This record gives sequence, structure tokens and C-alpha cells, in this order.
Amino acid sequence: MTASQLPGLLSRQVTLQSQMEQITITIKTLVGSGLRPKTDFRAPLAPLVPKHISYIPENVKSFSPETSSVTTVTGRDVSYDALVVATGLQINWDNIQGLSKALGDPNSGVSSIYSYDTCDKVWDDIEGLRSGQAIFTQPAGIIKCAGAPQKIMWMAWDRYRRTNRGEKIKVDFYTGMPTMFSVKKYSDALDILRIERGVGGHFQHNLVAVDSANHRATFKKADGSTEEVNYTLLHVTPPMGPLDLFKGSPIADSAGWVDVDKSTLRHNNPEYGNIFALGDCSSLPTSKTAAAITAQAPVLTENLFSVMETGKVSGAGYDGYTSCPVCLTIAFLSPNTDSLTCLKLLTGYGELMLAEFKYGLEPKESFSDFFNQAKSHSLLEPDGE
Repeated sequence: MTASQLPGLLSRQVTLQSQMEQITITIKTLVGSGLRPKTDFRAPLAPLVPKHISYIPENVKSFSPETSSVTTVTGRDVSYDALVVATGLQINWDNIQGLSKALGDPNSGVSSIYSYDTCDKVWDDIEGLRSGQAIFTQPAGIIKCAGAPQKIMWMAWDRYRRTNRGEKIKVDFYTGMPTMFSVKKYSDALDILRIERGVGGHFQHNLVAVDSANHRATFKKADGSTEEVNYTLLHVTPPMGPLDLFKGSPIADSAGWVDVDKSTLRHNNPEYGNIFALGDCSSLPTSKTAAAITAQAPVLTENLFSVMETGKVSGAGYDGYTSCPVCLTIAFLSPNTDSLTCLKLLTGYGELMLAEFKYGLEPKESFSDFFNQAKSHSLLEPDGE
């Protein structure tokens, strides 16, 4: 997005990208909910790159901000006038003992929407379950789209209800967080909904091990003790963090995130003032979502233009806006609905809670004048309040 907004800024623009030939382009919850095949969400990358950009399909190995250059894994040095870092974050599958093995076993009952390789297994497991214990997890700490672990849970819960399996399947939410959601307004509403729907809530429970042979999950609690729980279905949201690439990198902070100003998205070190970052790899203290990147990109673009032309940032500032649409029931999708936006443009009998907030976990809502966004809505239509 940012690269496509910059034609004419520099005489030559270069994009370095993973050597993967394809790229996932939308949220895998749709696949896990049985609404779309996963092949809908991949496309060859090269044709998507704007013509004014020189595309280098290589991974970056290291950053050298003192010389304004990066080195690729093949040893190629690429210099820059300005650098925009948008590498995403890292999913740490191996931080949960036994998880990788369980995900590879078609009979384990363990799946995750957070991998292209396993997101279709989520639907197979959900649809194949006829009775038993369905557990959905969320780790403590930073993850991609903090609403996603609940989206897939609510979609599964609704599927069981609509297919007369609700009385035979117990759904439980095990989360490393102390509440249902980081923003109190939405957390309180989701907790009420959880209780109404009979979903168990187990807070400050981090999944640390999976015994797929015995269908048993081990959780570590806040006091350091562990609890073993039997499951029939286990959906795992794995722990995440910054890429190993940034460990010890001069452009990263002590936690491993690219160290940028939370308003301008420019690097905090004045000596690296030609470096910008956005999205999941950045140190911006907000939820890591596509909606956040959509709000960050115009600010970064304007400030990058200004720095290149004047040496100073413009007046553009990012306020931390992010959005987590929480799907609460399954929806039928119109054949004409763009799959990139269908999580918000639900048709049929779907329900959605639209959580929008900014820095400080303060709600920043688009539709609060029309309805209460902390309540679930069919098609997000006004409810007369």
C-alpha cells in the first residue's frame, strides 16, 4: 500500500520481499469458518507489484542504517535514500510443546487459523465434531488481530447451535489475558455475551503444551502452576513476537520492534531519520491489525514525502486508530462481496461487533452516533438507540 502511494518520489523504488511465490491477502478466519476455500486468498505476488517498483524477491539478512543499506540473505547489498520497514511479525509455533506435531496430525483435533497450511483443517475439525469439548485459546502478549481468536470461536459456537449440536458440545475460551478484550467497553460486552451463550471463560491461562496422543492441553496460570485439560477440539492461537531478524539490530528497540515515533512513524534515532516503519513489525503501541495499517500508511507517506523534500516531517500524525471486527455468528456471503472486505460486509444472518479504538485503549468509533458498537448487530444496522 505505502509503496504504491509513492510514485514519483524517488527516481528508483525498490521492494525486497520474501522468496515465497505467493502471498496471503486476507483473514484466514473465512477459511476456518468454511466460508471460502483458502485458494481464494493467495495470488502470485509479482503481478501485484506496481510497475514503478523494482521488485527483489529476497529476504533481508541485516540492516546497516549508518550506511543506509540492507544486506540480503544472498549477500547482496542494497542502498537506499529512504527505508520503509513492513516485515510483519513472527509466529512462534515451537513455543508450545507438541503443537507442531499436533497440527500435522489430521486426527489430533488441533488446528489454527494462523497458518495457511492449517486454516482449512480448522473447518474440517469444527464441522466434524459431533460432541465433546471444544477449546479455543489466546496467548498473553502481542498477536495479529486480537479479535481473531474469538471470531473463530463464535463462528464455531454458532455453527454448532444452528446444526443442533449446541447441547452436545461444550465451548471454552482459555486466554492468557486477564479479560475478554483489552478495551474495557468491549470486554464487558463480550463477557456478558460469553455468559449468555454458556461459553466457559478461563483467564490468565497460557497454553504451554499439547499432548495430541491423549487429547490433553496444558495451561500455565498466573501463579505459575499448570492445569491439564482434556479436549476433543483444540483451536490454538500461537504466541507471536518480533522477527529474529531484528534481534540486536540497530533499528530495533530492546523488545525487537522497529523503533519509531508513535505519531510520525519515523525512526526515533535522529541519525536514522530516513527510516520509517508501519504495521506489525513496528513499535507502535496499538493493536496489530489491517485497519491499523490502513490508517498508518497515509501518515507515513506524507511524512516520508516531507522528509525527502524538506528534511522534516509534516504535520501528519497517527493517533493509534485500529479496529477489530468481532464476528459473533456465521454469515452467508453474497457472491458479489469482495473477499477482502467480507468480514465487515456480512450478509444473511450474521452478527458483528465493531471494536474501534486508539492509543490509550480509548474508543474511537465510526458509527457511535447511530448505534451502540459494544453490542452485536446484524449487518451493523442501527438498533434504535
